[in-house]
Amino acid sequence: MSATPELSTPDLTTADSLRAQVADLIGVDPAEIDGDANLVFLGLGSLEMMRLSTKWRRAGLRVVLAELAAVPTIDAWAAYLAAPPRVR
Repeated sequence: MSATPELSTPDLTTADSLRAQVADLIGVDPAEIDGDANLVFLGLGSLEMMRLSTKWRRAGLRVVLAELAAVPTIDAWAAYLAAPPRVR
């Protein structure tokens, strides 16, 4: 048994988890990030978005960086990650 449990895919995609992951990257308290706040305006850059999308892909999620960048809010990301993958 591992000392630090791995997050399951659903744990990565909840609004609270997304908020905590973003807050960690930009150095703020998760409570300071509203669901509809533009994460770029709060300091999340493209490199951080790429790190998050890579982390989520490694966890088995289908993530397209351009989709995240198009609407960079916790609410939008939670809805995007919860939706079934679209045919591209």
